[in-house]
Amino acid sequence: MTGGTRAAALAAAAAVALLITGCAGSGPGPAPTVSGRPTAASSPSVAPGKEASSFWRPASDPIALASGLDTPWSVVALAGGGALISERDTGVIVELTAEGESREAGVVPGVVSGGESGLHGIALRAAGGTDWLYAYHGAAGDNRVVRAPLNGARGALALGGFEPVITGIPRASTHNGGRIAFGPDDCLYVTTGDAQDRDAPQDPDSLGGKILRATPEGEPAPGNPFGSLVYSRGHRNVQGIAWTDDGRMWASEFGQNTWDELNLITPGGDYGWPTVEGPSEDPRFIAPVAAWPTDQASPSGIAAVGGTVFVAGLRGERLWAVDTAEGRMVGEPAPALAGQGRLRDVIRVGEGEIWVLTGNTDGRGSPRAEDDLLLRVSLAPEP
Repeated sequence: MTGGTRAAALAAAAAVALLITGCAGSGPGPAPTVSGRPTAASSPSVAPGKEASSFWRPASDPIALASGLDTPWSVVALAGGGALISERDTGVIVELTAEGESREAGVVPGVVSGGESGLHGIALRAAGGTDWLYAYHGAAGDNRVVRAPLNGARGALALGGFEPVITGIPRASTHNGGRIAFGPDDCLYVTTGDAQDRDAPQDPDSLGGKILRATPEGEPAPGNPFGSLVYSRGHRNVQGIAWTDDGRMWASEFGQNTWDELNLITPGGDYGWPTVEGPSEDPRFIAPVAAWPTDQASPSGIAAVGGTVFVAGLRGERLWAVDTAEGRMVGEPAPALAGQGRLRDVIRVGEGEIWVLTGNTDGRGSPRAEDDLLLRVSLAPEP
């Protein structure tokens, strides 16, 4: 068994173990559902006996679902159509209705924007008869995760009162991480940056430079490798997480001057920052599965369809498609979408479709009259 195959087997075993020791049922009420994440029934089909590693590529030109967005950062799809979109600098949650109209659902209180900080990732979770909106944002002295009930009917959604879930995440003008998502185990995953403190990623007591795994209430999730919120460490600035159909977890990471990364995440894994950046043979650290020069990527949100991981590039101004199988890269990353400027987020929606959020109004792009946009792209598997 090769080193790569052995690492993949360990990753798969760890994923199964965490599904057993997951977060479902950590609160009152019936088993929860997570809105905006495809269920098994809506996942792209896989031929019997074949691993879910088909390579998916765009099969249509992008179609604009929303325009005129102000520094959008994260998008989640709503069951039955429509979406919620976070705006970094304003703290506004925008509702896109199923009919294609945009309206303000509310403002997340306490958002303090500046530099790259503000309102970042959002996620949805339904439990006990309540739809909860989770949000990661910069506050006066830290980054934090908060949640509020999502009230009202589709097309007239409103935010209830917010409560803290996780506080004390280091904040700076840059390197704030900020992506959140509920995994297949119903645990809350949170990505953080080093907040310009190069010691934080290797400090087990710091929440900076980590991927965190929590219960929906913000406590360390059962089975976490260190008994704390920390799930993996040695990260510089992670802004994308997603799971392929085989249960493997992936994360995109901003490099400093040389390499951006796509990493296969294992519980307790150390990804090397600040000692290494990009490909490395140092046995103390886990090397990336894919790496790009920083002018070709600057990766933010990612999405997984089958065994394909789509990576949204900011400075690279393109969407990358990476074919994965058994936890490794097959071939080379392929550009899947260009011509839309900076790309901030990408999500999987239903079967054979992704939505892509542009980021041209973030202060580093060249906004067009219609920016920023939420784009719909249809996909098809390659034979």
